[in-house]
Amino acid sequence: MSVYFISGIDTAAGKSVAAGMLAKYLISTGKKVITQKLVQTGCEGISEDIQTHRTIMGLPLLPEDTSGLTCSYIFKFPASPHLAAGLEKRTVDPAVISAATSRLAEIYDIVLLEGAGGLSVPLTPDVLTADYLEQKQYPLILVCSGRLGSINHALLSLETARHRNIPVAGIIYNLFPAADPVITADTRQVLRRGLKRFGYPESIVDMPAIPDLNNAGIIDFSTLFKGDGNE
Repeated sequence: MSVYFISGIDTAAGKSVAAGMLAKYLISTGKKVITQKLVQTGCEGISEDIQTHRTIMGLPLLPEDTSGLTCSYIFKFPASPHLAAGLEKRTVDPAVISAATSRLAEIYDIVLLEGAGGLSVPLTPDVLTADYLEQKQYPLILVCSGRLGSINHALLSLETARHRNIPVAGIIYNLFPAADPVITADTRQVLRRGLKRFGYPESIVDMPAIPDLNNAGIIDFSTLFKGDGNE
């Protein structure tokens, strides 16, 4: 099974766009790829993030989307999954998500699983996203930015991953919205040192602003997939 987990340093880090761009790149290399959403809150019907992925990928909604396989849990209230589920008197069952991922991995070469918020977001009152990822051991691709406060969130995320022995494939450095160029350049170096400090590949790929998701170009993410046969 070839599954990658896409997480952000916090909410609105750009991980939905990053997941779609990763899928677009991998498809360009000849891979059969699908994206999945761990849990979606703040919407009804089809996952909004899955729809964003498909727009970037240049695809309509897939049968796996309309059947709910690519997002097993959708809640109306825009909040952490444990709260949004509780307000609907429902519970997120990680086993259901895992089964969906396994099914998708039977059909596709690579599954890109986008999280909800950051690594410490609760899926249930007792299960954090990091707990789930630690158990599954999917390689993590962390979406970061250069905005003020990102260094703290990014290094804490990397330290959490190392503490839990979660593999990290690298970082996508989201350049939108534009930050001070001095901060942007320095933060990139801090992130590189952070990867090295925690024993991870020093792989950072810049993701520039994408003004039109319907006509997004292809970003070379090959360094995030080196050494695992997925190039």
